[in-house]
Amino acid sequence: MRVRSSDNRLDIPLGLEHTGTDKRHKRGNDHDRASNPAFCVITVTKRRSPISVSQSSTGANAAPAPALATAPLLAADSLCIFRGDRLVLDGVSLRLNAGDAMLLTGPNGAGKSTLLRVLAGLRKPDSGLLTWNGQSIFDDRAAHAERVAYIGHQDALKPGLTVTENLRLFTRPGANMAEALEAMDLLPLANLPARLLSAGQKRRTALARVLLAQAPLWLLDEPSLGLDSAAITLLGNAMTAHRARGGMLIATTHVPLPLDNSCALALPGATDHRPFAAYEEGDGA
Repeated sequence: MRVRSSDNRLDIPLGLEHTGTDKRHKRGNDHDRASNPAFCVITVTKRRSPISVSQSSTGANAAPAPALATAPLLAADSLCIFRGDRLVLDGVSLRLNAGDAMLLTGPNGAGKSTLLRVLAGLRKPDSGLLTWNGQSIFDDRAAHAERVAYIGHQDALKPGLTVTENLRLFTRPGANMAEALEAMDLLPLANLPARLLSAGQKRRTALARVLLAQAPLWLLDEPSLGLDSAAITLLGNAMTAHRARGGMLIATTHVPLPLDNSCALALPGATDHRPFAAYEEGDGA
């Protein structure tokens, strides 16, 4: 399956050919990806539910072409993930190049947060491959952790520390504290203890931590949680700037995000409740 259209929305079939239990994913070739900086490939082997994949329109604020001509490639192939005996994600495949952005959508329990945790290297998939520049991320988890800036539902701030002190815990060499504070409109709050912040202010502090991570891959779980419209605009500006520098990002969301020229993957949620052992044996797969 290929997503490389300038149309506002595409509903694309799964791009699978079935022969018994055989599944062969159709992917774009290297020429397609090289000629389109916004090109990304997403496939999900979901036999019972259709997958809606869309390409957002390109507007005045669309991310420009990546500053880096080449960048490491994040690739997931046929990821299957269980939560207990429940098959949450079945056959997820994707590709991300420099400057790419992907939105994960779907109902509660569809596996959006679980997929982000797998992509961050926090847990292994039950089957399938996950590589960075052709090498399994699980060969060197410490190296992959350096590539990733991850934000979950919890802001994970230390309440007794100020905003600046919290951010210093995660600042990497080359990061600019003042710029990160300004980008998230936190300069007036820089010396305020985190326990006194509102929910939206805490979220902006967590997002500033992402800016200071100096990581090429952003994994954002509901980044707009608790943000007002002005803060969502700041988030959009930060995401656009990150992509312009050659970064890439994947975000889960239940609401629209200011993210032009991006791919969207709608996860339908699992319907398979077979035990993992039965899945391994391949009955009915």
